Amino acid sequence: MRDSNGVTPSHQFGLWTLVTLVVGNAIGAGIYTTSGFSLSDLGSREWVMLAWFVAGVIAVMGALSYGMLANGITESGGEYLYLTRSIHPLAGFIAGWVSLLAGFPGAIAFAATAFEAYFRSAFDINGIVEDSLAIGIILFAGGVHIVKVKAGAKAHEWVVGLMLLVLVMVVLWGMVHFSTNPELPIVSGHLTQFSWLAFANSLVWISLTYSGFNAAAYVAGEVENPKHTVARGMVIGTLITMILCLFVNGIILYGTPAELIAGQADIAAIAAQNLAGEAGRRIVEGVIAISLLTSITAMVLAGPRVYAKMADDGALPRLFRASESEPPRASIVLQVGTAMALVLVADLQDLLSYLGLTLSLCLALAVSSLFVRHWRLSEIPESKWYPVAPIVFCAATVLFAILSAISQPTKLLTVIPTIALGALAYFISTKRNATYV
Repeated sequence: MRDSNGVTPSHQFGLWTLVTLVVGNAIGAGIYTTSGFSLSDLGSREWVMLAWFVAGVIAVMGALSYGMLANGITESGGEYLYLTRSIHPLAGFIAGWVSLLAGFPGAIAFAATAFEAYFRSAFDINGIVEDSLAIGIILFAGGVHIVKVKAGAKAHEWVVGLMLLVLVMVVLWGMVHFSTNPELPIVSGHLTQFSWLAFANSLVWISLTYSGFNAAAYVAGEVENPKHTVARGMVIGTLITMILCLFVNGIILYGTPAELIAGQADIAAIAAQNLAGEAGRRIVEGVIAISLLTSITAMVLAGPRVYAKMADDGALPRLFRASESEPPRASIVLQVGTAMALVLVADLQDLLSYLGLTLSLCLALAVSSLFVRHWRLSEIPESKWYPVAPIVFCAATVLFAILSAISQPTKLLTVIPTIALGALAYFISTKRNATYV
């Protein structure tokens, strides 16, 4: 099978690699930080847990929808590829631009910043320049993937496997601790008044954690039998992510007094301190650091494939293309450099809001291309979940994004300029490269 450029791709990724790519991409900073901000906004643990559940269901619908897209377009590239092939090169370029500025480097910077905070706390590291650990871990992840594709993938699989084993052990410990401690779970006894705007805002934050559901689509061109394997990898990985998110956040929220974690970023460490003392806090912070490392390595594996596909199409300089069976080295350097720059200038909560809204809208636009292909090409996905899954995903994502923007209008001040800059870059690119159509 050849791609649109007549190149036969090498098949280097199997189902387990795709599952670990999705889980590693998702189980990052968000699962350990978001609930503190959400609890402050929503006021009750139950509303926060409902938000995690609703966002998880939406993500599963998104994974099913992306599986349909991957069945029809089996090349690497994700949103950029789907929108370019289905709607218009401008839409694809803007999606790629979002990936270049926010989707991957921004999420990597978010995870690396959180990694530094937890690593410093776990090992009492002082006297090191601020942001140096965050930049160091980004460079490490880039080095893992820049040498050989299979070597980087195997390293990522092992780290994710270790993370899953440790997380399952932590969840089991938490369940035993809850069953033997009469003071747990901590329940307030009443619900605060439900606010759709606050709920939508929390969903946008939480959606950043689940946004990794589509990670397998970025490497589809390097997968054996992508029509079936990519979809299965995304759905299985998303379900594992959803289960872990619910259990981990349930332990955090119901094992700790609300006043200790509301509005805080390091809620997992606070909960561990409350449940198991100083030793428990250090262990959990070490687990979180491993989780954040898997998130970073997953994104450094997936993201550069988007830039390489854009370079194949002429949307980026040819320098960023990848040779067959080789990693897209220049694209990896580009992503690592952008992420390090964001580490130096970004604020954790600001990144959370910006990334959540920007990526949600981008994902919804990509899924909507299923309907465009149905209408323009009479291409109907062979799935019993069509059209239910894409309708649910697009409608819910757009609705909650609108409500979140109403709640915090300043978010649009960052999203709109990103899209406008992408459109400007597209027209500059097409002017310089008349072959990009």
